[in-house]
Amino acid sequence: MNLLENILSNKKKEISYNKEYYPVKKLEKSILFKRKNISLVQSLKQSNTGIIAEFKSKSPSKGIINNVSSLEEVIDGYRHSGACGISILTDFNFFSGSNDNVKKSRSLIKETIPILRKDFIISEYQIIESKSIGADIVLLIAEILSKEKIKNLSKLAKDIGLEVILEIHHEYELDKITDNLDIIGINNRDLRTFIVKRATCLSLSSKIPSNYVKIAESGINDIDFVLELRKYGFKGFLIGEYFMKKKNPGKFCKKFIKSLLK
Repeated sequence: MNLLENILSNKKKEISYNKEYYPVKKLEKSILFKRKNISLVQSLKQSNTGIIAEFKSKSPSKGIINNVSSLEEVIDGYRHSGACGISILTDFNFFSGSNDNVKKSRSLIKETIPILRKDFIISEYQIIESKSIGADIVLLIAEILSKEKIKNLSKLAKDIGLEVILEIHHEYELDKITDNLDIIGINNRDLRTFIVKRATCLSLSSKIPSNYVKIAESGINDIDFVLELRKYGFKGFLIGEYFMKKKNPGKFCKKFIKSLLK
């Protein structure tokens, strides 16, 4: 069993457990379920930098990235950095994330910045769950979902007011682009090997239909690369590890954004 298969196997068990202890009816009664979402699409279109800053303390490929900076410190720093979106990993077993991190972040930033709930979403239950914890956007990974599943999950997400990012890694996944998607994310990281190839974004960018906002993910760690990606039509740049491995991620994010504005 490779790493991705292991992650998905654990995810199915996690969903089964959560369904029992946090049934859909309970999730739908959450105060956060009733809030109106903040649009990441609009935030990206209005931004001069397009930086989506991510909170990620651990990953399967890097191990512990940052176990010193608290969620509160990082999110507050991101809020004051000028980031147009915040991404939060919620997978516990492989990324040390949690749904509570989204709830806490929503409480900290109020209704100022959209939050992306980043996880391995394979079930309708997780879409409802995302809304109930205060997320504005969900990420669907083309590699682990059929086109029909993407269609069903994205329709449900849109029906309850969430925006949807479809993440692709390979050209053959372009066939899975369907209705009810807002953003196409091109991830430079291969999910089976976790190896990053920055050329992935550049080679696939022209193949994305022009009616979708494009964001780049993984391996973004310098200003010049962001400027190059902009020339290829990218509006957003999801950066996690590069910020999180710093002593003060929020402060470094702010410095990075200022450099982009020069």
